[in-house]
Amino acid sequence: MATQKYLVFLRSAPMTQQPPSPAQMEEMYAAFNAWKEKYIANIVDIGGRLRAGGKILTASGVTDGPFAEAKEVVGGYMVLAAKDYDDALQITRECPGVVRPGSSVEIREIASTQA
Repeated sequence: MATQKYLVFLRSAPMTQQPPSPAQMEEMYAAFNAWKEKYIANIVDIGGRLRAGGKILTASGVTDGPFAEAKEVVGGYMVLAAKDYDDALQITRECPGVVRPGSSVEIREIASTQA
């Protein structure tokens, strides 16, 4: 039974490859939809891609971000419910297109607010 929530950050380097063809996109969406159906009980928030840019707030003010010098940029996120880290890793590992060359995935347990 899934009792803990995990935040999944999808990180990648700037795109250097060709975008997929329409047929490849259709295949990727079919695989992604099959994954979503398999893990529907574990997906709390499917999240999504993040737009380029943004703002960074610090004690000294606000700046534009993320910075171009960054090797990897968080490009998306999702929230999963899982029984433990191993379960969260397995669910994420099976998500089509998430783990690929030039990318990484950070999974963090969300601290419970219940005592």
